[in-house]
Amino acid sequence: MKKTVFLFLIVSLLLLTSCEKEPGRFSAYSFDFFDTATTVVGYADSKEEFDKVVEEIFASFEEYHKLFTIYNRYDGLTNLCSINMTDKEVNVDEKIIDLLTFSKDMYSLTNGRTNVAMGSVLSIWHSHRETGIRHPEKATLPSMDKLLSAAEHTSIDSIVLDKENGTVCRLDSKMTLDVGAVAKGFAVARVAEELESKGISGYLLNVGGNVCTIGTRPDGTKWAVGIENPTGDEDEPYIAYLKLADKSVVTSGSYQRYYFVNGEKYHHIIDPDTLMPGENYISVSVICDDSGVGDALSTALFCMSFDDGAALVECLEGVEAMWMLPSGEIKYSTGFLNFTEDKAL
Repeated sequence: MKKTVFLFLIVSLLLLTSCEKEPGRFSAYSFDFFDTATTVVGYADSKEEFDKVVEEIFASFEEYHKLFTIYNRYDGLTNLCSINMTDKEVNVDEKIIDLLTFSKDMYSLTNGRTNVAMGSVLSIWHSHRETGIRHPEKATLPSMDKLLSAAEHTSIDSIVLDKENGTVCRLDSKMTLDVGAVAKGFAVARVAEELESKGISGYLLNVGGNVCTIGTRPDGTKWAVGIENPTGDEDEPYIAYLKLADKSVVTSGSYQRYYFVNGEKYHHIIDPDTLMPGENYISVSVICDDSGVGDALSTALFCMSFDDGAALVECLEGVEAMWMLPSGEIKYSTGFLNFTEDKAL
């Protein structure tokens, strides 16, 4: 009798387990943050549960967007735009202190290739690019004299941070901040940390090419992530298929933001040495644990020779990279192919 009851309980538990509802896959989109598309994919027991998590994610991205933008000010908020418009020491949100501290660390790591103090140079290119996109017949290149003059005001040491008092000051009034090379990735990494701290897993965040996977899919398999083919080949939309869990992949490319002058394309990734768009690659992708680090490294590697870039990647634990050259040749760091599959599942 005891054996019969025991078997009955086992069968009942198995039946209950088999009847449990599998988590559903949901997605959400927004174009409200960092002037790019944001996609959230996640698994949840219900659409309501997913929507609640997305609401928290979007609220966090909105906060980071407003704090880190250099183009708009908001009432009652001191953001990077505010800092660029004053010579005085200003009190700022802790998130800005954290971003600028991180940015200085990335400057050191990349030997100055990723420099958030290059706003004076980047703003000149931004103005010419926007004019060229809106009015192609008026497209022009910045004069080198103007770029060289602006480059005299790009010292990272002009940014003075006081963590204890929560203040930022620019020592050079002509130095302006531009965090385009780090802000998206930094925000993605911090939002991912917020979700993990709440025990939330099974989500993928994609903010303008900054992709971060949080945990695995419910069945324990890794996320399938494709790296876009920058040539736009419809038959080969991706140049690599990755399998990732608790990893980020970030791509910087010449095919994303650009304009034409006399039939020549000029993109938005500016080499701090030449003050011109980098010419070594079409795209650079970086796999690492932190999306912010990936963001900074992908920009830096784009402006480095392959030998120098590969040497940097090889000395960083948990970092891999892929370079696509203008010829179409693809090069990899030692362990990059360990994350690839022949095709997406």
